[in-house]
Amino acid sequence: MGELTDKIKGNVNEAAGKAKQQSDDPVKRDEGRDQEAKGKAQQFGGKVKGALGDDI
Repeated sequence: MGELTDKIKGNVNEAAGKAKQQSDDPVKRDEGRDQEAKGKAQQFGGKVKGALGDDI
């Protein structure tokens, strides 16, 4: 995956996670926190790929 793809997937996961955190269901809120963290990690991975190049 390229830098842009990672950043886009990260943004989508982060937004979906934030939406799930608004639920009344505690299980959904936990899933939302996990998904938001996953999104942030994907975005960070995209930034690293951008800095080092897509050849990693």
